[in-house]
Amino acid sequence: MIEEIDDIEDLLEGEESQEEQSQETFEHHRFEVDGGQNPLRVDKFIMARLPNASRTKIQDSAELNQILVNGKAVRSSYKVKPDDVVTIVMSYPQREIKIIPEDLPLDVVYEDDVLMVVNKPVGMVVHPSYGHYSGTLINALAWHLKDNPLFKTDDPRPGLVHRIDKDTSGLLVIAKTEEAKKHLSLQFFNKTSERKYIAVCWGNLDSESGTITGHIGRNLSNRKVMNCFPDGSYGKHAVTHYTVLEHLGYVNVVECRLETGRTHQIRAHFKHIQHPLFNDKDYGGHLILRGTTFNKYKQFVTNCFNLCPRQALHAKTLGFVHPTTGEQMSFNSEIPSDMQQLIEKWRGYVQYRDEMNWNE
Repeated sequence: MIEEIDDIEDLLEGEESQEEQSQETFEHHRFEVDGGQNPLRVDKFIMARLPNASRTKIQDSAELNQILVNGKAVRSSYKVKPDDVVTIVMSYPQREIKIIPEDLPLDVVYEDDVLMVVNKPVGMVVHPSYGHYSGTLINALAWHLKDNPLFKTDDPRPGLVHRIDKDTSGLLVIAKTEEAKKHLSLQFFNKTSERKYIAVCWGNLDSESGTITGHIGRNLSNRKVMNCFPDGSYGKHAVTHYTVLEHLGYVNVVECRLETGRTHQIRAHFKHIQHPLFNDKDYGGHLILRGTTFNKYKQFVTNCFNLCPRQALHAKTLGFVHPTTGEQMSFNSEIPSDMQQLIEKWRGYVQYRDEMNWNE
């Protein structure tokens, strides 16, 4: 129903998709077809037994060889027969996620009885998922709000209205009541919330401002990353507005305003227009994509990668209407030091490249 919560599957999948997963597979579901079963497509067969699974998700699983019949991968069009054994396998074992309150540092920007705004640091995963069962923002919030009934140990995403990637820094709003969560979620769905990011991307954008439109969906062969499908053939509608703030040689500093909130939206959209975010290893930004062939320049870029060893993306501005007071709330956060140093280094490059004999 809600974009960022209509994207509940994104909330559940987003962070784990960034981690390498084992090639070993684990059985998650098993169904034995009874002797009187008429021929039926396997995707429809599974849908009847997993009511919370959409047909699209089941078909995606078949494309990833995660649906087996009698031990062999099948297409979603395969028709089950009596006595077939249908299994669904994943690359990780089943595990019941419990929230463990942890006394971790929290940068609380604002807090009242119904919500709080936090500034998430680089490297912190938002919610527990495969490979990240502790040390997450939710673990820290569970400690901070351990007397709040909303934070139940069997809910892996209590209070979450939206999320940002592990290696993206910046602002998040957390609901402290069910009513606040519904109210804030509707604002994200209705596009009345304000979200602005600062990014550094490779190359000079064609226009000083523009809009990138294209469905965002998981890469059909690599679930770690998202693809842009501009023809709308797959994924979900996504819109990113951008403004160039600064031209710095072979990179641009841009402000991005999200109209929708898909997993890796900015990263995938900028990859799509051939301007990946600087040092974004999942989308090719960790390569030297623009510039000269001089060794001094190559060393300069390598030093920049070391200075900001993650995608250069920060959730700087967050705005919404307060769920109970109706007041318009707006928050801004400082660009973190690694990105700020990166920008300063490129400013130095622009200023001194002629002296260093780095010709265009």
